[in-house]
Amino acid sequence: MGINNLFEKVYRVVKNIPKGKVASYGQIAKLARVRGLSKRKITPRMVGIALHKNPDPENIPCHRVVNKDGRIAENYAFGGWKKQKKKLLVEGVKFIDEMHVDLEKFFWKPRP
Repeated sequence: MGINNLFEKVYRVVKNIPKGKVASYGQIAKLARVRGLSKRKITPRMVGIALHKNPDPENIPCHRVVNKDGRIAENYAFGGWKKQKKKLLVEGVKFIDEMHVDLEKFFWKPRP
């Protein structure tokens, strides 16, 4: 599987995160593999690299991806962490502090 193919698999999963919800890098990696999209192991780091190179942030909502603790990306590729936070706030996502999303209420739980 080439790198572009891997990125496409990640983007396909990220497009399914609904407004007002967030997913973790690890969750995206697992879903890309479990949903039959990849036989090769995809790591959370690979997901981060793919999202940093997102060719279409308007349609691939990478701002909805946070780390396993709910922390937004300090180096969010499309305007920094304040831009990512603003996008999430506009969608109704609440934070427990400056940098962490309230995962109890806003973590995406896709149907199996």
